[in-house]
Amino acid sequence: MSENGLKPGMSVLVIGSGGREHALAWKLNQSPLVSEIFIAPGNAGTAALGENLPIAAEDIDSLLAFALDRRTDLTVVGPEAPMVDGIADRFQEAGLKIFAPSAAAARIEGSKGWAKDLMSRARVKTAAAKSFDDSEEALAYIRSLPERSFVIKADGLAAGKGVLLPETHQEAANAIVSMIDGNAFGDAADTVLIEERTFGPEVSVFAFVQGEHVSAEVAACDYKRIGDNDEGPNTGGVGAYTPPEFWTDQLARQVRQEILEPVARQMVADSSPFSGVLYAGLMLTDDGPSVIEFNCRFGDPECEVLMPLLESDLAEICLATAEGRLEEIDVRWGDGAQVCVVMTSGGYPGKYRTGEPISGLEGAGLVFHAGTATGDDGEILTAGGRVLTAVGSGDTVEAARDDAYETVARIEFEREYHRADIADRAVDASMEPSSRR
Repeated sequence: MSENGLKPGMSVLVIGSGGREHALAWKLNQSPLVSEIFIAPGNAGTAALGENLPIAAEDIDSLLAFALDRRTDLTVVGPEAPMVDGIADRFQEAGLKIFAPSAAAARIEGSKGWAKDLMSRARVKTAAAKSFDDSEEALAYIRSLPERSFVIKADGLAAGKGVLLPETHQEAANAIVSMIDGNAFGDAADTVLIEERTFGPEVSVFAFVQGEHVSAEVAACDYKRIGDNDEGPNTGGVGAYTPPEFWTDQLARQVRQEILEPVARQMVADSSPFSGVLYAGLMLTDDGPSVIEFNCRFGDPECEVLMPLLESDLAEICLATAEGRLEEIDVRWGDGAQVCVVMTSGGYPGKYRTGEPISGLEGAGLVFHAGTATGDDGEILTAGGRVLTAVGSGDTVEAARDDAYETVARIEFEREYHRADIADRAVDASMEPSSRR
């Protein structure tokens, strides 16, 4: 191993099973430093890149036992739950290198109340909020507010679905009772935040962070609602694109100077330094960018559009972050455009069927698997709500969008559903008024 920690022939363990983890494994597989990849538990797509392991992402004991037995050089964690549960602490105590924040740092996603307090100390702009663990007190507070002026959030992890936007007091009351008293999101909603509702374009901003060092940032926009025109229930994410049509160098500097760097410094000051990918979900209000929430990992499906854009070696970045020397790495993002469209099982995010054969994958372009499995005869089958993520590239968002939808058109499975308007707003914004239809 060289002095800077780089070791050709590295063995890497990727934890997770979705499109994000397939994208991470795909990018890691391109590194000359990496010789073998294990994915736990992985999916049918990751099986083509390495060895899938029958270990759940939340089974920290078994993951640690495997990493120790195989002496893996680096572990890269995709989902948030094992981070919040302390997987980084366990691996580091065992002398293993892991790309993930500590449990203390992962509270930035694991507890929205804790994150609000952190932002207050760091003087980072965010909507005002109050926490409640008693439904009667929460209902009394809601009744004191104008309708359509509040957002209700589960304090803990709710798989990206714990944010509700009620339009009336009655809708808000129903949500609060179902969350606190009805166990709608399990323990995640034992405490809820009632937050001031703000308005404006939303954007996801990502940077590799280690201590006070913040890498070059990158921005993307995702789509949470299942239906076109942002209608229907929230999902885990059904599409994304980069770059946003409103993203400028000036806005990037402002987000870095007013949000990313102050939060990184404050976490060091609070003895909970961050190490990994910091994800700021922002709303661009009339008063400037305001933090909606922080996450402690790559978004999904944003990761699927960002990995093709990353020009630097992901394995080198992750290893350097794990070793505390991220400042040595030149993190570079490309200038092109990327668009992804998530193909879902009909009925998602409600009830849906699995086990449907998938055809058309061969020669279909860049596709990251999310909810897929391999049948006994080797056939690829649906195995989740979000099934595949079709990724398109181009010099413009319009070209990337067309490329993504061309890939979608080649793939078929029973009751497949996808949104038809991913990145349309960016394309419309780039058109001259005279050319608009």
